[in-house]
Amino acid sequence: MQASGVITITTDFGHKGPFAAVMKGVILSRLPNARVIDLAHDIPAQWPPEAGFWVSRSYQWFPAGSVHLAIVDPGVGTERDILVAECDGHVFMAPDNGLLAQLLENCPQPRVYKLDLEKLEPLQLPVPSATFHGRDIFAPVAAELAAGRVAVSDIATPTNEWTPGWIDEPEAAAGKVAGVIVTIDTFGNLISNIDAQLIEHFSEPVADIAGHQIAMQTTYGRAQPGDYLALINSFGVIEIARAEGSAADGLGSARGAPLVVRDGYQT
Repeated sequence: MQASGVITITTDFGHKGPFAAVMKGVILSRLPNARVIDLAHDIPAQWPPEAGFWVSRSYQWFPAGSVHLAIVDPGVGTERDILVAECDGHVFMAPDNGLLAQLLENCPQPRVYKLDLEKLEPLQLPVPSATFHGRDIFAPVAAELAAGRVAVSDIATPTNEWTPGWIDEPEAAAGKVAGVIVTIDTFGNLISNIDAQLIEHFSEPVADIAGHQIAMQTTYGRAQPGDYLALINSFGVIEIARAEGSAADGLGSARGAPLVVRDGYQT
């Protein structure tokens, strides 16, 4: 795999404090010409499914050979493993806590490894803090991978096992698909894990959430202000919105809320 020098970072660190910036400093100290991209730092604290969702839905927009770090790590400093995976010409690195499960389950031929700390000795990493592996392990390893100075197989051991995701994959049955809300964006739109392909054969898809049956539209402006609508968003999944308002507030729905899309209204 040809390294691109691009590294994306996804965390639940937020924007208060220097944590994400320090990770970038470590990367740039080892690879000054690295291109480091903040994918998201506002993942809800200790909620790996959202980080995994955004990584799996976003990596395709980056050059092949990019390295994608995802750190939502309530088990930092414990015996939990660190996964490094190769999929579709990209490298992914995250704690083994279910974060990468969605990506790996949908990748046709993933090559999955567990980071081997003994194999990292030639990289001369610092003694890792028990609470900041992002700085002391993830960042320097990502820099070496992005530089092409090491291959994943040089520093990790192949595995066929990883922690399952916290959220079940959507279930398709006759005339309906059941999924969940994974994330809520700034506008209060409810973003689900139901892929558009799962309902492409429906003649009249209708979303059912929080006691409401909501018709599909092509875009937000097709609904009247205050009305709810369902649509296929720019990342290819079903989203529930409220024209010029917040669907999350109006419906009282949060992450993990069930969503069913049916072929036609239910009476």
